[in-house]
Amino acid sequence: MTESTKKHYDVYDSDLPLCCPLPRLALWDQHPRVYIPIRPGDEAVCPYCGTTFTLKEKQ
Repeated sequence: MTESTKKHYDVYDSDLPLCCPLPRLALWDQHPRVYIPIRPGDEAVCPYCGTTFTLKEKQ
């Protein structure tokens, strides 16, 4: 599975504000960027592609 086809990502404070697709992904085959609200410990889902994000605390 490549980074751009994963359907779940753990994200951290450094990734905020959260947007999908993530800046580290190749954008040529992705949907328009959308910003997604998320709280620590919660999950959020992209309305375009269904990718799930979990906001984690740094270990």
